[in-house]
Amino acid sequence: MRRYLLSDIANQAPILKAQLQREGNDKGAVSMIGQPPLDGTKLALWIYMVEGLEVSASENLTVTSHNGYQHYWSTNWQSTTGGSHTQTREILEGYEAQLRHADLNLADNCLRTWFFIRDVDTNYKGMVEARCNNFTMQHLTPDTHYIASTGIGGQPIITQSRVQMDAYAAQGLRPEQQRYLYAPTHLNPTYQYGVTFERGTAIQYGDRRHLLISGTASINNRGEAIHLGDVKAQAARMLENIATLLDEGGATLDDIVQSIVYLRDVADYEVACQYLNERLPKTPRVITLAPVCRPAWLIEMECIAIIPAADPRFNNF
Repeated sequence: MRRYLLSDIANQAPILKAQLQREGNDKGAVSMIGQPPLDGTKLALWIYMVEGLEVSASENLTVTSHNGYQHYWSTNWQSTTGGSHTQTREILEGYEAQLRHADLNLADNCLRTWFFIRDVDTNYKGMVEARCNNFTMQHLTPDTHYIASTGIGGQPIITQSRVQMDAYAAQGLRPEQQRYLYAPTHLNPTYQYGVTFERGTAIQYGDRRHLLISGTASINNRGEAIHLGDVKAQAARMLENIATLLDEGGATLDDIVQSIVYLRDVADYEVACQYLNERLPKTPRVITLAPVCRPAWLIEMECIAIIPAADPRFNNF
């Protein structure tokens, strides 16, 4: 799966798409989103790579197979109808139809979503309401579970689109291979403040454990944003929250294999970058300009961690 983070998506996306087509690299899960990298470059590329798997690729979908598991990476889900509420509903319904075609469903198989929202301060509410309504119909409720997710500001590739979604699903996992991470000492269930996603998901294989950590900010276990106006203090609490989630899944910050950091204000880049370099000097990351869903949150981070963890009940990854 590839995600291109572009500094000027209106100008860069057509050029990039044409280049990928010429090279024959435009098939499969290729995502493009307007989120300017803050290191001064025009483009950053986030890649999820594995080796030794059978791969098939079609339009915006990559399916990999190995050891009885199938992994479905699906990208660039968009709509141009109405506002963010209507677009989110259509996006989820389209994605669910794709899952059904593969004998999958949202509740049992989807492990991770990303929602990129144009003008997040205006359009986030509609996305949240439509997602909540859809999830209820898909039997995703406070009594069952939700899906690890990031909902963040970003410019969809289509001008009329207010919402764009990428997603990751898997087939072949048994229910006991998935565990949700809560960190109740530091975080509260998201439904308590009106949103519907899991803080993190741990996936156990025979030889390892994958931990998918949702977009996490400076929040306490009452759902309150804390350290208002101080990006360094918010970054410290953000990492503390992430470390607590990882610890619940048996991992540490040192086990993070990739991270994406989102900043609301470009003026905070130097302070945030220096702090993260000091705290996580070896962790691969990209820092982008992407407002978080609450104006009070200046910084957010998502990540993936992988640890060796044998469990003979399950097939290896």
